Amino acid sequence: MTNIVVLVKQVPDTYSERKLNGSDHTLDRESADAVLDEINEKAVEEALKIKEAGEGEVTVISVGPDRATDAIRKALSMGADKAIHVSDEALHGSDAIATAKVLAAAISKVEGFDLIIAGNESSDGRGGAVPAILAELLGLPQVTYAREVTVDGTTIKAVRETEDGLTRLEATLPAVVSVGEKINEPRYPSFKGIMAAKKKPVETFTIADLGVDAGEVGLGNAWSTVTESAPKPPRTAGEKVEDEGDGGTKVAEYLVGQKLI
Repeated sequence: MTNIVVLVKQVPDTYSERKLNGSDHTLDRESADAVLDEINEKAVEEALKIKEAGEGEVTVISVGPDRATDAIRKALSMGADKAIHVSDEALHGSDAIATAKVLAAAISKVEGFDLIIAGNESSDGRGGAVPAILAELLGLPQVTYAREVTVDGTTIKAVRETEDGLTRLEATLPAVVSVGEKINEPRYPSFKGIMAAKKKPVETFTIADLGVDAGEVGLGNAWSTVTESAPKPPRTAGEKVEDEGDGGTKVAEYLVGQKLI
C-alpha cells in the first residue's frame, strides 16, 4: 500500500498573454486564463498509475489563491482521492524557499505518506528548485527529473535522462520524486470522474493553521526580488533579401553577421 502526495499548481495558460504587475513585478495571475500546470498533470498521472498497480491513496496539495480550486478539482477528476489547499493573502510574492516551507507544513497534515511526487519545474516560475528544497526541509531522499518511476516495496527506482545518457537511481521510501515531461501521457478526466470530484474532500488551510510565521513568507520576505521589468518589444518586420543572382551570398553574410554561422 502506497500513500502518495502530489504537488499541483495553477498557472497562467501558456496560450494566454502573460505579464507582470506594474506595482510589484509579481506575476499578474488575473490577466490570463488559469490552468493546472501540464507537468503536474503528469505527476498526478504517475501517482495514479502507482496506486493502480497496488493499493493506496493519492492526496493532492496546492498553494495558491482561491481560484486554484479549479486546478485541484482537475486533479481530483483525474482520480486523486482528496486534496489540501493552502490559501492565504500573506503568501503573495513568496519565493521558492517560502513555498517549500509552506508545502512541508501542509504535507505534515497527511498521515503516513510514502511518496511525494512533483513536476520538475512549473511553467510560470521555471525555477526547478522546490522539490529539492522540500526534500531538504523534510529530511527525505530526492530523486529528481525522472522519466521512469517504479515502486518496489519500500524502494523507489527511477530513470533520469540527461545529455550524457540515462542515470538509474534508487532511494528508500519515504522520498521526494520530481518528474519530467517524458514520464507519461496524462489521462483525460471522464464525465464520471468530473462528477465524483465534486464530492471529494478538500481541506483548506491558512498559514496560521499550519503554524507558519507570516514573517517567513510573502514578497517582503523573499530572498529574490524583481527590481525592474518591461514588456517585450513588438515584433518588427524581417529583413527582405532581393535575389539578383547573389541571394545565397547575402543570406550567408546575414547569418555571419548574426553569428549563426
